[in-house]
Amino acid sequence: MHSTFSRVAVVTGGAKGIGAEVCRRLALRGDKVWIADLDLSQAQSLAEELVQHGGRAKAIELDVGKPESVALAFAAIDAEDHRCDVLVNSAGIAKVFPFLDFPLANFVDTLNINVTGTLLCAQHAARLMVRHRWGRIVNIASVAGFRAVGTGRTAYGTSKGAVVALTRQMAVELAEHGITANAVCPGPVDTPMTQALHTAQFRQEYAKAIPMERYGTPQEIAAAVLYLASEEATYTTGIALPVDGGFLASGARGL
Repeated sequence: MHSTFSRVAVVTGGAKGIGAEVCRRLALRGDKVWIADLDLSQAQSLAEELVQHGGRAKAIELDVGKPESVALAFAAIDAEDHRCDVLVNSAGIAKVFPFLDFPLANFVDTLNINVTGTLLCAQHAARLMVRHRWGRIVNIASVAGFRAVGTGRTAYGTSKGAVVALTRQMAVELAEHGITANAVCPGPVDTPMTQALHTAQFRQEYAKAIPMERYGTPQEIAAAVLYLASEEATYTTGIALPVDGGFLASGARGL
C-alpha cells in the first residue's frame, strides 16, 4: 500500500542479507529506496527486482569505509531527490581471530567500516533530514555489542558496542530536529555473512544458547527496522532493540 507522501530511504549494505530485506519492505510501503552498496551490480539487480514489483528503487555505489565515497553518494541523492528521510546503516564486516593474535589492520578496518562508516552516513543523512525536521536513522548493531559471543570477535563485538553508544549520542543531539536514532541488535541471522563466518559446530552451540533454539531470519530483523523507520515510532529514540530469540535474556539453559 503506497502512502500519499513518499519518503526517500537510503540503505547501506542494501544489496544482500538484512539490508536487502529492509529495501524490499521499504519499497513495498511506498518509499523510494536507494540501495547503497559496494557491490553495485548486486545492488542494481535488487533495484530492478523492486521496480518490476512496482516499487521505486535506485542502486548507488557506496564504500562506507571511505569518506569521499560517502560524500559523493549523498551528494548524488541530494541532487536527485533533495531529501533523505530514512537511513538504515546495514553495511558491516566481520572476521574472526584469536584475541592474542588479533591483527591490528583488521581491528582498524572493522571499526572504520562498522563505526566510522555509520557515523559518516548518519551525518550526511541527518543534514538532509534537518531541512524537513523529520528523519529516521536505524543502525544495525548486534547482540555481540552486549555480550562476547564466542571467541574471535574482538573487533566485531567492540564495533557493535560502539554503534550502540553512537546511536544514543545521535538520538540526544538530533531530537530537537525531529530526527530519531535507534539501533536494532540482531542475534544470529541466516545471512551470507554468517554462512561464511559460522561453522556447523558454532551454529549448533549458538542455537542451544537461544531460548527459541534457532537462528533468526532477515525478515524478522527487517520487521523491527521498519517499525523504527515508521511514522508511528515518533516517541522512540536512543534505544538498542535486541531481536535475538531471547539470547540476551537467557543465562544457563537446560538446568
